[in-house]
Amino acid sequence: MIHKVAHLTYKTARRIAILSVGSTIVVLGVIMLVTPGPGLIVIPIGLAILGIEFAWARIWLRKVREGISNHNSKNRAERAQSHRDRAHR
Repeated sequence: MIHKVAHLTYKTARRIAILSVGSTIVVLGVIMLVTPGPGLIVIPIGLAILGIEFAWARIWLRKVREGISNHNSKNRAERAQSHRDRAHR
């Protein structure tokens, strides 16, 4: 019985610690979007920490990764097209 209560308390404390650290990092990242700082790097780190315990954070992190990947692919394609246009002049 005591072991069960101790395990439940540890699990709850762990979830609270992960929630507080992860959400603090995400909030700092959001603040860094409007102030000097690497906000676009910090937000996914906070979501990754939250994703340790929470499924909703893993879903958000996946969406952020997909958005970054799509943005990078679009930029790469535009640069390649620009390079081809300059090479044919």
